[in-house]
Amino acid sequence: MKDQPHDQRPPKRGHGVSRAEFRAQLKATRGDFERQVQATRAQLDATSERIEARTGRNLILAILIGLVLGGAMLGSLIFVKELFMIFASVIIGFTSFELAQALRHAGRNVPRIPVVIAAVGVVPAAFYLGSAGQWLATLAGILLIALWRVALAVLPAHRAATRAVLGDVGAAVLIQVYVVFLASFAVLLVAQPDGQWWTLAFLLLVITADTGAYVSGLNFGKHPMAPTISPKKTWEGFLGAALACMIAGVLLGRFMLGQPWWFGLIFGLVIVLTATFGDLAESLIKRDLGIKDMSSWLPGHGGFLDRLDSILPSTGAAYALFLIFA
Repeated sequence: MKDQPHDQRPPKRGHGVSRAEFRAQLKATRGDFERQVQATRAQLDATSERIEARTGRNLILAILIGLVLGGAMLGSLIFVKELFMIFASVIIGFTSFELAQALRHAGRNVPRIPVVIAAVGVVPAAFYLGSAGQWLATLAGILLIALWRVALAVLPAHRAATRAVLGDVGAAVLIQVYVVFLASFAVLLVAQPDGQWWTLAFLLLVITADTGAYVSGLNFGKHPMAPTISPKKTWEGFLGAALACMIAGVLLGRFMLGQPWWFGLIFGLVIVLTATFGDLAESLIKRDLGIKDMSSWLPGHGGFLDRLDSILPSTGAAYALFLIFA
C-alpha cells in the first residue's frame, strides 16, 4: 500500500479545538468563576451581618478604617514629630466640629467656625510653647467663641434670651475642655524628648483596653457596669481589659519605655481606668443628646469622638505619668 501524500492525510483527532468549542469552554469557565465569586460574596455578607448583629457595627470595615488611621498616626510619630502636629490638628478640628454639630442638633446654637479655629490653634501653641501655650490658647479659644456667639445675637436669626446665649457659650466651653484641652496633652507629650514613644505606648494600651473589654464582655459578660449609660459594658469586660492592660503595660514599659516592671502595672491600671471613664462619659453625652453615634463620618466607628472617647482622658494621665517617672 502506497503512502498517502502529506497534504492528503486525514486530520488527527484531539489536537485541535474549533472556535465554537473554545467559546463554549470560555463561557462555562466564566460562569463557574462568577458563581464562585457570588457564593464567596454571599458568605462574606452573611458573616458580616452576623458580626454586625452581635457587635452593633460593621467590624470588618471598622478594622480597615482603624488600620488606616493607626498607620497615619504611627508614621507621624516615628518619622517626623511635626507631622503628628498636623495629624492632631486635623483630628481635633474634625472632632470639635462634630461635637458642635451634635450640640446644634440638640438645640444649642454653637458657632462652628470659631470652634474649629480655636481647636486647631491649640495644637501649635502646645507643641511649641508647652503647657503655658496650651492653657493660653485654650482660654483664648473660649473667649473667641463666647464673643462670636454674643456678636451673633445681634442678628435676628441668632437672637435669643440671655440664658440661652449663656447655654450656647457653655456648650462651646464643653468642646474646648473635653475635646481640645484633653487632646492637647498628647501634643505636649509628643513634643517632649522621647515623648513619641510614651504617646505610642499609651495609645496601644487604650487599644488593648478596648479590645480586652470587647472580647471579655462578648464571651463572659453578664453583669452590667452602668446599664443606664452603656448597657453593653460589663464588669467581666472591665476585668478582662484590666488584665490585658497590665500585661501589655509591663511589656511596653519594659521594652519600649525602659521602665521597671512594676511601672507597667501602674501604667496599665491607670490607662484602663481613664479609658473606661472616657467611654462612659461619651456614652452619657450621647444619651443626653439622644443620639447613637456622634456622626457617620467613619463607617463602622460612628464619628471621630466615638473613637477618641477612651483616648481623651488617657492623654492627661499619660502626660502626668511621663512627668513623674521619665
